[in-house]
Amino acid sequence: MTRNLFASPLYDGQLGDDELLEELAYSIRMLAQDDGAGQRWSKEKGYKGYTSYASLDDLPQRDPAFDDLKRLLLKHARAFAKELAWDVKPKLDSLWVNLMKPGAVHSAHIHPHSILSGTLYVEIPKDAGAIRFEDPRLPMMMAAPVRDEDAPEHLRPFIDIAPAAGTILLWESFLRHEVLSHNGEGERLSISFNFA
Repeated sequence: MTRNLFASPLYDGQLGDDELLEELAYSIRMLAQDDGAGQRWSKEKGYKGYTSYASLDDLPQRDPAFDDLKRLLLKHARAFAKELAWDVKPKLDSLWVNLMKPGAVHSAHIHPHSILSGTLYVEIPKDAGAIRFEDPRLPMMMAAPVRDEDAPEHLRPFIDIAPAAGTILLWESFLRHEVLSHNGEGERLSISFNFA
C-alpha cells in the first residue's frame, strides 16, 4: 500500500463577479498611473510594469472595489482554512496590485510572516505567463532521479498553472512560487494578498 504524505494543497476558486473584475481592472490602471512611489519602486527593482507592493497598504479603504474584494477573499480564505483543518479565522494582512507588461517575470519567492497567500487574476492575455509552484521538498532531494514527463501532478517538482480572469488561487505561504515570462500581448493584471 502506498500513502501520500505531506500534501501542499492549492485552493483554486472563482471570483464569480465580472462587474467587480472590470472595476478592479480600471482601479489597477488608475493606480499604475497615479502612484508615483509605486512607479519609482517598480523601476528601481526592475519590475517590468507596476506594483503597489511597496507603496500602498490601504487599498480597501481607498477604493470601494477593493473593499468588496476583501469581503469575498475572506470567504475563500476561511473555506480554505477549514479544508486545511486549521482552527483559525484568517485575517487579510496585505493586498497589492500587479500590472505586468510583456516580457515581465517575477522570480521565485515565498511570503514570510503570513499563513496563506494568494492571487486574484483580473485580466490575463493569452501567453501571459503561468504561475509556477515548487515542491517544497526539493532542497532535501539531494540525489532524487528525474521524474517522467507524465508523472502524476503530486509527484512533479514544479506545477505550472495558467489561470483565467476571475481565478483565485490560495496556498500556504511557505510554498515557493514564481511568475513565468509574460510572452503575450497586453497587460497582465492581478491582485496578490496575504492572510495572517
